[in-house]
Amino acid sequence: MLEKRPGGFWEIAKTLVYAVLIALGIRTMAYEPFNIPSGSMKPTLLVGDFLFVSKYSYGYSRYSLPLGLPLLSGRVFFTEPERGDVAVFKLPSDNKTDYIKRIIGLPGDEIQVRGGILHINRKPVNRERMADFLDREGGNIRRFPRYLETLPNGRRHPIIEMANDNGPADNTLVFKVPEGHYFGMGDNRDNSQDSRFPHVGFIPRGNLVGRAEVLFFSIDGPAWKLWRWPETVRFERLFDAID
Repeated sequence: MLEKRPGGFWEIAKTLVYAVLIALGIRTMAYEPFNIPSGSMKPTLLVGDFLFVSKYSYGYSRYSLPLGLPLLSGRVFFTEPERGDVAVFKLPSDNKTDYIKRIIGLPGDEIQVRGGILHINRKPVNRERMADFLDREGGNIRRFPRYLETLPNGRRHPIIEMANDNGPADNTLVFKVPEGHYFGMGDNRDNSQDSRFPHVGFIPRGNLVGRAEVLFFSIDGPAWKLWRWPETVRFERLFDAID
């Protein structure tokens, strides 16, 4: 016969509270999940990708905390982002919306795009033609020119040019990155609202949330349609590292 123990409800309640606190601690201090709702980071990230962002990579600010509680001033345990990192940050114009872009410019850098070619500190970044990117989103297949870009620190990543270097942001002014700020760009160079546009602008150090590390799920379609997973889950992308 099972013996009814006094205080059973409170034991369960305490266990649930502990579980919530542990989950919040992991989400705040270690890793937070995000999903990709737009194509601005194609071909690196696709719509329907789910990824983990390391919160400790750049130290912690108020935006590391749940709801952005103003309990921290500036950043603590700060580590400078590296050029080429894929970073999540709070949109500077509202300090609420999560954006994800590649860090192209560091404090003091001069950034410009001329004829579709990225220039850092007045020098063109090396760009090599690759096989076209086949965009299969939504069951339709579209083909876009793809290039391998090599940043001054040796970091390499693919980009796509949907407008063949003739897009509205393929020729820009020179952007001088202020101290304590960064310049972010999407890998989908002709379909990315990023630091080239006033709506985004330079990314303040305090707005950094973390560095994108690994994909843990990817699906081309609504995730709740479980019966379609065999055809919509991108199994080849699961647990891929994000470069």
